[in-house]
Amino acid sequence: MTTELLIWLIPLPPVLAFFLIVLFTNKSKALSHTVGVGAAFLSFLAAMVVFFRAIAVEHLGEHPFESAINWLPTGNTWLKIGVLIDPLGAAVLFFVSITILMIFLYSVGYHNFGQPAGDHDHAGLPPHGATVHGHTVPSVEPMYSRFFAFLGLFAFGMYVLVISDNLLTMFVGWEIMGLCSYLLIGFWYGKPSARNAAIKAFMTTRIGDVFMLLGISFLYSVTGTLSFREIFNETTLHTLASIPSGVLGLSAAGLIAVLLFIGTIGKSAQWPLHVWLPDAMEGPTPVSAMIHAATMVSAGVYAVIRMFPLLTAGYEGHGLTPEMTFVAFIGTFTAIFAATIAVAQNDIKRVLAYSTISQLGFMIAALGIGAYVAAAFHLITHAFFKALLFLGSGSVIHGMEHGVLHTGNHKVDPQDMFNMGGLRKKMPITFWTFLIGGFALSGFPLVTAGFWSKDEILADAWYHHHYLVFGTLALAAFLTAFYTMRQITLTFLGEPRTEEAKHAHETPWTMTVPLMVLSFFAVTYGWVGIPEKFPLIGGIFPNWFHDFVGHTLAEVPKAPEFSWIPLLTSIVVALGGLAAGYYTYRNVKSAEEDKLQIPVLKNKWYFDELYEVVFIKPVTWFSEVFVSKWMDQGAIDSILHAFGPSTGGVGSFIRDKFDVPFINRFLGDGSADATWWVGENLRPIQTGRIQQYLILSLFVLLVVGGLLYFFLLA
Repeated sequence: MTTELLIWLIPLPPVLAFFLIVLFTNKSKALSHTVGVGAAFLSFLAAMVVFFRAIAVEHLGEHPFESAINWLPTGNTWLKIGVLIDPLGAAVLFFVSITILMIFLYSVGYHNFGQPAGDHDHAGLPPHGATVHGHTVPSVEPMYSRFFAFLGLFAFGMYVLVISDNLLTMFVGWEIMGLCSYLLIGFWYGKPSARNAAIKAFMTTRIGDVFMLLGISFLYSVTGTLSFREIFNETTLHTLASIPSGVLGLSAAGLIAVLLFIGTIGKSAQWPLHVWLPDAMEGPTPVSAMIHAATMVSAGVYAVIRMFPLLTAGYEGHGLTPEMTFVAFIGTFTAIFAATIAVAQNDIKRVLAYSTISQLGFMIAALGIGAYVAAAFHLITHAFFKALLFLGSGSVIHGMEHGVLHTGNHKVDPQDMFNMGGLRKKMPITFWTFLIGGFALSGFPLVTAGFWSKDEILADAWYHHHYLVFGTLALAAFLTAFYTMRQITLTFLGEPRTEEAKHAHETPWTMTVPLMVLSFFAVTYGWVGIPEKFPLIGGIFPNWFHDFVGHTLAEVPKAPEFSWIPLLTSIVVALGGLAAGYYTYRNVKSAEEDKLQIPVLKNKWYFDELYEVVFIKPVTWFSEVFVSKWMDQGAIDSILHAFGPSTGGVGSFIRDKFDVPFINRFLGDGSADATWWVGENLRPIQTGRIQQYLILSLFVLLVVGGLLYFFLLA
């Protein structure tokens, strides 16, 4: 099978699984998850074949795997759609296929946590019929098949986005994921909080998507194409950079890049559209992992990386362009902003949610300063350890739910870290894998993937003299290590702070195996990006990632020169943050003892409340008072009520002067009366006697014959 055909087939299994489950297998939970996991495995196999074929191609950036077909006629030409795997696409496809497969497998154990009553001590699974937070725990998630169907559609959307060779089909995959995020965040729609979170996510990301669609439309109107290969050639980019847009002094390339980037602000939850992502924790934990690692927010950063030539059109290596400055500001501010919120959160998943926002800010800031390879590298390493951390948090929550069921104290929140402690002994596999993920997130020196990718971003910022970005990201990295160690300490170290934590239990193998697989990549993936001039170990492992992914661009970005300052900064902020987090929280017993429970941080800088006052309430007032009462009931209804009497009067006039006398009486009744008169007068000749009919016929014949004779003689 050709590689191009195989690329076309990669998204097919998940979408087929979606339709099979919805139409045929939804009654059988076992068959549904078999179809779902099997589909994820098939896509994984195809993706791995494509990846290894891709890395074997010399100069893949110049000669990528691509295939296109005609789709929509546009006058004398066609809008083509197709597939494209270049170095960036191959690298992204690698992590997407692995994380999706692991999340599918994990979901089987996550939802099959119920056991028959009396057998709840086995594998830490709650008994059937138990009540947790007012809800009866079933033996299996009642919407189990529905979950795997939606998960398959989610995976399909991401695969379509990754392999697309043009912006239009990329946007199709983008919107499919937007729909799936709505369906899966609100999966437990019986909870008002889940419904509200789903609506919040959908509406917030739509804001960005509208701007993104405007950018796509503007790009097509200028270039007449949406194909990446046609847009990102030197001639087209030069033309776009030379055309003024008439908006804020930006070139056409700059305005298009900004519009497309606003789509990423929504999808990747960057400030100020960050508010939806923490609430997305209302969905099941595998959904959180999908959104934060395998799909959704990763897709936003991937889109900016893919659009990098547009973003940097006109950039000469110094003096950032206005659009690059805008991107760098958003990313840098988001990184530090979200990190300050994460230090005060007590929900184990919410800490990770703000961590994701912050780490995505690192990637966006890197792209803003031109660090293309560093951003792509951190995107991939982050996907592995953030998927690991979210799945690990789900394992912790299930372990705590076991303790809740054992004690019967359903008022204890199994997601509050202050209700945990000492879980390293109860859940050893979850502990060690979570520790690896946490250290990778913190950038623990030398042995974790997160260190190498984060260090490269800091090195790029330092090398290109973006000192404000460097300092801000370094502070954000310190806070990252701090809140990560706070999370690990409160959750796993020390002694259990509640009876529920004492009775926590390790989760089944379908949940722990994915954790171990992702742990492997959270450590080893960093080895493919070790700088060649790194002290002692540089050159032992070639900097494969920079050489491979860098060739996606027409000109391979130059790796930053080695400097001790960013390296030592990375080491100090990572180790310092971890040490500070441990020593601050090693003896903390309750939330009341936590000095960082500062209201402004705990309440997320009051952005939800601010948006409620500035946007939601005015819009609600506008719709309910201005539109409904004043416009609809006042103006429109008044107009309609005025039309009612006037049209009634016209109708009465027409009825009395025209309809009744002319239509009804003259035409209607008159024709009936005439017909009746004719019938009444002709009735006497209808006697039924044949003699009379013969005499009458003879008479008529004589009359007619006489008339004919008379006229003929005349």
